Amino acid sequence: MYQFSTYRAALGACAIAFGAAFASGCGSGKRVDYSTEVKPILNKHCISCHGGVKQSGGFSVLFREEALGPTKSGHPAIIPGDADRSEFIRRLHSKDPKERMPYKSAPLSKEEISILTRWVEQGAEWGEHWAYVSPAAPAEKEAGIDHFINEKLDEENLEAAPEADKSTLLRRVSLDITGLPPTDKMMAAFLADNTPGAYEKMVDTLLASPHYGERWASMWLDLARFADSKGYEKDSKREFWRYRDWVINAFNNDMPYDRFTVEQLAGDLLPEPTDDQLVATAFHRNTMNNDEGGTQDEEFRTAAVIDRVNTTMEVFQGTTIACVQCHSHPYDPFRFEDYYKLMAFLNNTRDEDTPGEYPKIRLYDSIGRRQVDTVANWVRQHAGTKEEKELRDFLRTLEPKIHAHDHDSFINGELADTKYISIRNGGSCRLKNAPVNGRGNLLMHYWTGQDGGSMEIRADSLTGPVIARQPLPKGNRVLNVPIQPLQGRHHLFFIFRNSSLEPMQSVCGVEWMAFRGDLPAKGAPGYKPVETAFMNLVNASPEGVPVMVENPEEMFRPTHTFERGNWLVKGQLVKPDVPASLNPFPAKAPRNRLGLAQWLASKENPLTARVMVNRFWEQLFGTGIVETQEDFGTQGFLPSHPALLDYLAYRFMNTHQWSMKALLKEIVLSAAYRRDSRSSPELQEKDPANRLLARGPRFRLTAEQVRDQALAVSGLLSEHMYGASVMPYQPEGIWQAVYSGESWKTSENGNQYRRAVYTYIRRTSPYPSIVTFDGSSREVCLQRRIRTNTPLQALVTLNDPVFVEAARNLAKNMKTKGGNDQKACIRSGYKAAMLKDIDTAKLAILEKLYAQAAAKYRKDAKAAAALVQADADAHLAALTVVANAILNLDEFLSKS
Repeated sequence: MYQFSTYRAALGACAIAFGAAFASGCGSGKRVDYSTEVKPILNKHCISCHGGVKQSGGFSVLFREEALGPTKSGHPAIIPGDADRSEFIRRLHSKDPKERMPYKSAPLSKEEISILTRWVEQGAEWGEHWAYVSPAAPAEKEAGIDHFINEKLDEENLEAAPEADKSTLLRRVSLDITGLPPTDKMMAAFLADNTPGAYEKMVDTLLASPHYGERWASMWLDLARFADSKGYEKDSKREFWRYRDWVINAFNNDMPYDRFTVEQLAGDLLPEPTDDQLVATAFHRNTMNNDEGGTQDEEFRTAAVIDRVNTTMEVFQGTTIACVQCHSHPYDPFRFEDYYKLMAFLNNTRDEDTPGEYPKIRLYDSIGRRQVDTVANWVRQHAGTKEEKELRDFLRTLEPKIHAHDHDSFINGELADTKYISIRNGGSCRLKNAPVNGRGNLLMHYWTGQDGGSMEIRADSLTGPVIARQPLPKGNRVLNVPIQPLQGRHHLFFIFRNSSLEPMQSVCGVEWMAFRGDLPAKGAPGYKPVETAFMNLVNASPEGVPVMVENPEEMFRPTHTFERGNWLVKGQLVKPDVPASLNPFPAKAPRNRLGLAQWLASKENPLTARVMVNRFWEQLFGTGIVETQEDFGTQGFLPSHPALLDYLAYRFMNTHQWSMKALLKEIVLSAAYRRDSRSSPELQEKDPANRLLARGPRFRLTAEQVRDQALAVSGLLSEHMYGASVMPYQPEGIWQAVYSGESWKTSENGNQYRRAVYTYIRRTSPYPSIVTFDGSSREVCLQRRIRTNTPLQALVTLNDPVFVEAARNLAKNMKTKGGNDQKACIRSGYKAAMLKDIDTAKLAILEKLYAQAAAKYRKDAKAAAALVQADADAHLAALTVVANAILNLDEFLSKS
């Protein structure tokens, strides 16, 4: 916006007189508010040239100290209290196009100039952005959600709609809380209960349903970028479904949101973490993993850590911080260094983008658990509880291990496919600065198809002392290689030999290795069976889930800034810290992921509760109180009801003690939520998007709900919960899986009718109908789905075999209830779908459709048989067409 030169200090007399007159005319009146009046003007007109990326003339309006500091001219552009002498103000009035600001853009309006002038004259005070100020305790008069909603309606002179009828209300709240329509039994009970607490009692019933967790897990899995494949080109299968089940259980058990946050970010760092707490950390192992040949693991490990930084700030802080990887935030008070200080919390984990996706929690069966106890008991008896814990931790994840890609100096060998050590006869490689630290064993995972191989390890050079010699028998296993203990760190040289091989054959392949000490009491009676049990466990292949594990001190990974965001160009060393613009880091918290999680989950954090409250509100009302729920920064939308957002955030933390069920209950019990969704011409004109909430919510169901509801009302839905992801019907040819030859195999035995939350998601080819209805491919965190309305969606619900089968089954139920009476059949089908009686006009339209279809299928028995998948039955085929139409009604696909 400003480009300064030294001679500009001498201002023209006319400009001075004009500026003084303007300032004197604007200097009185109420104080200008920085956040709501000044900052929006700066962001709109100035910050693109004078912000965190570009600072023309050495001037930036992002931070106060920069805005008031000297520019390239040597003088400040803003002189607090003196608008007349502030170059910042003078340039707004200039008639010279070369110096008037904004440069090469339309001039500011008189009102905008007035605001900026008064702001400078009043001292150029820098206010905090509303979202970075902790919500205060509400006043007594601010009692309840409806106080804030009705206050706004009164201001706008709008009348609120009446409460929706009972059947509409129950369908709405059931879909919102469980993702499924209510059962006939629930509806009948609710309609018959006319007591004052009937609705609240039904809400409690829905919140207690196990389907509640499935519905809200669907929302969270978008944020967690959960998928059943690794992503990138190869996109091979991964087993992460236990994390999905953890999320479902966490919601069903009403895990407090602060604990929900901490366990996912740092469950492994809690005291004595349970298996479930380790599984929770798969939240940040959901990052993509690149198995493609020739890739550099460190590049994609770094990409995963960057994704974790961005996702953490998006999910828990509603903050767009990805751009700060390269430069200070253009609009918000986050400096370039802040990004890497946050990264330092997340950069010290053991995962390294390996094909095995280590570390994994090893979920032993009952026999394996008994073996672990046997070895652990021996260690406790002969060494102590500290050593027992270390042993259990190792058997739980086989960490810390050293991967093949950490080796270098290959002679007559290579890092095959950039993944595995592959050395030919007489060749060697080096492990640089190996943390031997007095340990006498090297566990090594290797494989070879040839007998006669051997390995030799030398310390410090290829001609250094031999510290190990080991035969390498044919097989695929983890071998325990005894080594001469060495103190500290040493370069280790691995030499492989097998003279029987062809010149280009590898002696073996090596994936990883780990340095270990002996089990205690070596040589004592009973030691050998314990050692054998230990190696059996190491070589076992139990089911597992990739989890987070912190590096031990000897493998600590320092964090540097990346010059211009380039991971190959390291800048200054940074230590873990949080942005100064937000709440301080807790005094007693550790400077690791656990400390970061505690900082996020602190009641002092101004964003965490607000962001989650807003997310729930968006799910229930269609739009958040802050519409840009991914951006609570200065470029995001202002809240429609700021005091309401703070009220709910404060109650979420303090009154409800982070209970998500209690928060949801409070919202759905409000009069605003319970209103009829029908609009009026006056309301459509004044508030077409329903931001003032004079009426109830009405918008299309989510992708998962569209599918689940069709299955539910047709009687096909399987209520089986948990377990590996399933593959319902999908058209042929959707998957073009290279490398692995994986294919889509339609599930059977009712699994094809399970809820959409259990559907297998392959990132490069996600389930078609879910994506068509705006679902996520889960490659990166998705904060909110933008609802679209496309012809493809109608093609899915009209023609997709899942929906055709649902219509067929609904038609069978209609025939069972109505027999050959077409009107009775249609009435029963509509009531099954909409939970209320059909009106005369709709019945007439559907009767006409029935008549047309019946006439067609009486003439074409083959088509009738194909549609009903049985002997030709024109009546049932026509009912199937009608059922398909009912399942495509706007009111069926919407929450009203």
